[in-house]
Amino acid sequence: MRRTLEQPVRARLVTPGYPQLPIRPTLRYSATEPFAVRIDFPAHVSDDQRGVTWTFARSLLEEGLDGAAGIGDVRIVPRGRSRTVVEFHAPHGMAAIRFGTASLRRFLQRSYAVVEPGREDLGQELDHCLMSLLDGV
Repeated sequence: MRRTLEQPVRARLVTPGYPQLPIRPTLRYSATEPFAVRIDFPAHVSDDQRGVTWTFARSLLEEGLDGAAGIGDVRIVPRGRSRTVVEFHAPHGMAAIRFGTASLRRFLQRSYAVVEPGREDLGQELDHCLMSLLDGV
């Protein structure tokens, strides 16, 4: 069984007053963090030229493909049938990335082959964290 998933995708950085910039982020999912989706952005689109990774709930991606979702740092908004905009909000500003909806759906479906929805389990990792918090009590 596959434990991780990486899928490079085509997207566009949308900024007001400037032409859209084509970018190639990578979508990632891992069985070790079954509730999380990661998006790695290339260095040339980050302020520090080192790249950036955003992490958010897989359920948010699922919800956002069918209707506006998110109220925090990450918001997902469908734009018609073929495009989805993911907004990343930070203290220094906001970035909007336009994805092809089909690419996001394909990634989500492929993530279900890694960990089925409803079968997310933190197992030993959760036990270890609880033991650390309770300090052996």
